Amino acid sequence: MGTENAPTKQGKESGQGLRQAAAAEERKVEAEKGSDLKKGEKRFEERARSSDGKSAGAKQRS
Repeated sequence: MGTENAPTKQGKESGQGLRQAAAAEERKVEAEKGSDLKKGEKRFEERARSSDGKSAGAKQRS
């Protein structure tokens, strides 16, 4: 649910604050890493593979 759909003003403000904090954290991590973080499907594959070395597709086929 987007912040514009929040039922209360406090909910909208809270959602906007969370989104801004997440964006700031992402910029900080990218600056420390020296490159952009992967997004979308690439990020999903990276996270799924990081735990045991298998891709998400390989896990589902097993």
